Order: sequence, then structure tokens, then C-alpha cells
Amino acid sequence: MSRWVTGLALLLCSIGCGNNATTCQTDSDCESHFCKADGTCGPAPTDGSTADVSADGPNGLCNPNHDEMIELAELPFAAGRMGTFRVATNATWDTAGTATGGGMWRWDLSAQLSGDADRMVMLASPSGTWWEASFPSATYATELVSTSNLSGVFAVSASSLTLLGVVSPEAGAFRTELAYDPPAQILALPITAGATWSSTSTVSGTAQGAVVAYTERYASRVDEVGRMKTPYGEFPVLRIATDLTRTSGFTTVLTKRTYTWVAECFGPVATAQSQDFESSVEFTDNAEVRRLAP
Repeated sequence: MSRWVTGLALLLCSIGCGNNATTCQTDSDCESHFCKADGTCGPAPTDGSTADVSADGPNGLCNPNHDEMIELAELPFAAGRMGTFRVATNATWDTAGTATGGGMWRWDLSAQLSGDADRMVMLASPSGTWWEASFPSATYATELVSTSNLSGVFAVSASSLTLLGVVSPEAGAFRTELAYDPPAQILALPITAGATWSSTSTVSGTAQGAVVAYTERYASRVDEVGRMKTPYGEFPVLRIATDLTRTSGFTTVLTKRTYTWVAECFGPVATAQSQDFESSVEFTDNAEVRRLAP
């Protein structure tokens, strides 16, 4: 159970992340009017309109205004969205980044890491799932980490993104069905530099068929502003640091730190999660690193 929930690594982006294999040389070659740097077309708007392309990506549904504040309308958290992420586990990469002056930072995750693999990740609809009735307010479900088949169940509102529960792909005697009471606050909206939020939840239910109960506390802060370079491109970002503490009775059974780099209109474009019980604020020994890929 110690690797199921990884703070803001739970968040996954979609707009601008979908793949379209059509090759292009100019924007006019694409239905989306967005020719990416790798010579393939970016995704077309889903509403049938013509995309308005800014310097940072296709924005048929969203135009980044670079005001260092990310609101719900600038986040792609909706069922059916999907994106490709390049993922490495047990990877060496320094989360500290490089100071560029004026309180700004730059991070680079564009290079290949050992064990890299591309994963298509979807925000799945709750409709028709075996657990739908248990989480009637759910907006979507998505994988928690690449090394597990469990999904986090999330709800989106104007002021927050919350984690409602954790479920296995199938029901049955050995199913996982855990509920958070109250739901864990993963994001407080809007996201602004210096913002902080936290929540403490009782987690109970079944894990692989066994009855369990424990407590999880999430404490998050927007600690840095800067730019993140990914295989997809470079983005102006706000960095969110999230500390997870899990306790059983009076015993701490897990601590984990996650950094998430969030861009307007694209959502989280990169995440780095520590190994269990990491003691350093910044770290190089990553349990998982994922970043947006073409």
C-alpha cells in the first residue's frame, strides 16, 4: 500500500497533450492549426472551432495569459482527456533546478532518463464502472503510479481538486475500494505563488480484499515559479510541493514528497516523487519521474 498515493503526481494533463500523427511543416498543414516542434500536428479543438495558437501550445479551449495564476478554466481536468507522458522509475534527477534571477527557476526534464517509457494516460469517466455508485460525485479516475494498476477517483469543483478514493480495475473478493473521509484536497484553486493548503483524511475500506483503515495528511504549497523543459516543449510553470504523511494509530508508516510543475491550459506538465521517507527538501533519488511527451 505504501506506493499507492503520491500527492500531486495523481494529476495528469490533457489539452495540448493528445497525439495526432499527421506530419506538418507549417500550422496551415494541420486541422488544429498547430504544427508542433517535432513536425506532427497538435490536437484539434473538440468544439469544432479553429484553434488559436499561442507561443506555448494549441489553445482552442484555453489561452494562457501568463499571469502566474492558474484557475479552473485553465486546467484540463475532465473525463475523456488523455496525454502521453515519458515515465522513468527509480530515476536519478535533481529536483532543485537552476536559479535564473529575479526569484525565477528553470528545470530541464527533456533528456532521456534510464528506463524511460512513454505511457498514454487517460482521465476515465466514472460512468459504467463497478465503483460508480460508491463515488457519485466523481469527475474522473486515473492511474496513480506507473507501477500499479490502481486508480485514484477525483472530484473537480471551482475551488478544488479532491481525491475521493482508490479503486482496482475489477470488483470481486480481492478488489481494492478505499474511501477518503473527508476527501483529500489535492489542489486549491486558483493556484498562485505562495499559496498553501492541507487536509487530513480517514482512509477506510478494502485493499486487495483485506479490511484496512489509516489516516493520510496532505500538505501543499506553491513554492517556486519558473520554466520547465519537457520532451514536448518548454512551459512557464508554478511548482507545487506536496508532503504526504500516512499514519496507522500513532505510528507514521509512510512519508513521501512530490513536486508537480503546472502550466496554464496544459495542467501538470511534469511530476517528480521521492522515495519513501525522503528527508531532504530537494532530492535526486526519484521513485518516479514523468513529463509531457509528443
